[in-house]
Amino acid sequence: MDLIRRLFTAALVAGVLSGTAASVVQQATTVPLILEAEKYEVVTPPPAASAAPAGAPAPSHQHGPVREVGEGVPTTLDEAMQRIGLTIVANLLTGVAYALLLGAAILLAGRPVDARRGLVWGMGGFVAVSLAPAFGLAPELPGMAGAELELRQLWWLSAAAGAGVCMAALAFARNRLVIAAAVLAAALPHLIGAPHPESAEGAVPPELAARFVTASLGGAALFWAILGSACGWLMSGLVRETESSPALRVQPGAR
Repeated sequence: MDLIRRLFTAALVAGVLSGTAASVVQQATTVPLILEAEKYEVVTPPPAASAAPAGAPAPSHQHGPVREVGEGVPTTLDEAMQRIGLTIVANLLTGVAYALLLGAAILLAGRPVDARRGLVWGMGGFVAVSLAPAFGLAPELPGMAGAELELRQLWWLSAAAGAGVCMAALAFARNRLVIAAAVLAAALPHLIGAPHPESAEGAVPPELAARFVTASLGGAALFWAILGSACGWLMSGLVRETESSPALRVQPGAR
């Protein structure tokens, strides 16, 4: 019971630290890009031309679509503060959840850990959760064309799980067949291909989308670096106690 309590404590602290850092970075990098993209999210078609008399010449020009500000763009200070607050809460919850997963993986591995080794674990999480899926489904802004949400979620889950299994096999497995199967599991989602819409046209300018991808991946790398380092530092004593405690180890031949 004490082991679970200390694991939750370490995950809570690491999640709060990484989530807070991610929230600060997002306010300066990705949030302005999202607000800019939401201005392109709602497009009002041009008004239909009135019926012209028979034989009358057609209008010499037509007006293009009129772009309006999307409903998601905050227009008052209260809306902006509410949006910032929800973003911070979401980042904190995400940080704690990922810290629990990372902490459990560190305990299962049973290897010595500190802040430096935790950083390596964190970078592994970044590759699995953010970088590997981004090769097929890059971070998207509001207003960008996309395939069905369920298909994208399923592909992202398979790509993230495959990348995680592959890195775990490369780090800990000794059987070549296991390693080969793990590499195949990581490559399979990319060989099949991520789901994309039939038409890639969208209202968001490509330059804005490219900047968002770069900022999102950079922020994710910082998030995982802080998360892994904090987890490794906070769990260093916990892993040593687990290794030295006979009650927490599986004895050879035990049933």
